[in-house]
Amino acid sequence: MTQPNILKLAKQGDTQAIAFLMNRHLHPKGITAKVTFKDACLEVMLESAQVPNQQILVAFIRKGLTALGAASVEIVKVYGQQTGKEFPSWSKEFDLGMIEAEIEAVDNEQSSNNPQILTICINLSGDTAQGLTNKDFEFIANQISTDILSSFTDVFIQKVSISNGSSVITKER
Repeated sequence: MTQPNILKLAKQGDTQAIAFLMNRHLHPKGITAKVTFKDACLEVMLESAQVPNQQILVAFIRKGLTALGAASVEIVKVYGQQTGKEFPSWSKEFDLGMIEAEIEAVDNEQSSNNPQILTICINLSGDTAQGLTNKDFEFIANQISTDILSSFTDVFIQKVSISNGSSVITKER
């Protein structure tokens, strides 16, 4: 099978072609990809002697499938499994259609010079033995929220959420 034929088949959702393209990059690293497809959901089982690195491999799969643009694939489930084990060590699911729509929306926003919408979450941690009370937390959170909301002119901050484990302060506008 020639390279253009493999790409064409992969874009049409052919699982053997998709697996071939993934394995071309993964086999040298000792990882094997097995690919199945059912009801617009592509399942990718990654297997190796050591538990495959979830963060790196999910990003690799997401980037590759997004670039491939297989129209029939909407949901992707990626599993990482150590060879010889009965069950995967980890799994990650993402919506491929949603990613493309979000990228397109960001591109459209930037091209039309509209402000970008941003949500900010901040986690504070304080030692209650040091005397940090909920009232102190609320004061700090309000100060951070005010500073964040007032310091951006070309970005629309939709929501600021600050938590310290037990208390959450959310400001929306």
